[in-house]
Amino acid sequence: MAKKNLSEMSFLDHLEELRWLLVRSTIAVVIMAFITYFVSDYLFDVILLGPTRPTFFTYQWFCDLSHQLGFADSICITELNFIIQNTEMEGQVNIFVWMCILAGFVMSFPYILWEVWKFISPALYEKEKKNAKTFIFTSSLLFFLGVLFGYYVVIPMSVNFVATFSVSDVVKNQFTLDSYMGMVKTSILASGLFFELPIIIYFLTKLGLVTPTFLRKYWKYAVIIILIVAAIVTPPDVVSQTIVAIPMLLIYEVSILISRIVYKNKIKENV
Repeated sequence: MAKKNLSEMSFLDHLEELRWLLVRSTIAVVIMAFITYFVSDYLFDVILLGPTRPTFFTYQWFCDLSHQLGFADSICITELNFIIQNTEMEGQVNIFVWMCILAGFVMSFPYILWEVWKFISPALYEKEKKNAKTFIFTSSLLFFLGVLFGYYVVIPMSVNFVATFSVSDVVKNQFTLDSYMGMVKTSILASGLFFELPIIIYFLTKLGLVTPTFLRKYWKYAVIIILIVAAIVTPPDVVSQTIVAIPMLLIYEVSILISRIVYKNKIKENV
């Protein structure tokens, strides 16, 4: 069946295209999640539970940095005093399934982007349709950078804070598996999707929904929102929030720059 042009497609046709986009994307996630099953030991023991060990890369890096700056062992982490336990009958089974799905979503993200591109491409000019590879590569790169940022920065800082914070020596830290994995999932997805902001701003500017003037005008509100997001995904201490907020602010500035370039090109095309 030949694909209809955008002008020929009805609202129901668009819904049908969107439905198949979701179906194919879901199938891709399930396939990747199934593949993850065969390396689940590595996924859980090394990757997901890695930040619970003092030997994790980020902790070692901070310790080496402390020595280089002449602070001795002041920020070295030699012990994370807590245990992770399962308190529900089907807790480990549910966590196993959902974390495999999360891994499947992360791995299939480039394919999902390709599906999204096919869905929106009829609304683009011919020369813009040729940028499919650039769009998928750039968007995937930003997403994976965000995932790595969440994994190597946000999660270790959160784990270290909750492991060292105590209201009394009488209280011992015993975290549930569900709460820990929930924190991991939130940190990874929130960071990965936030790093997609430049791509989102690009399309919003192309559609005329935002302008660089608008983004610059409401910069202070964006800062407040970014600080709130940083406060949600990190422990309640200034250092952690600052470390997370700075890259987010840089991403927002890059988004403004991209919006300015797109806006100027639109003006030239309309002259």
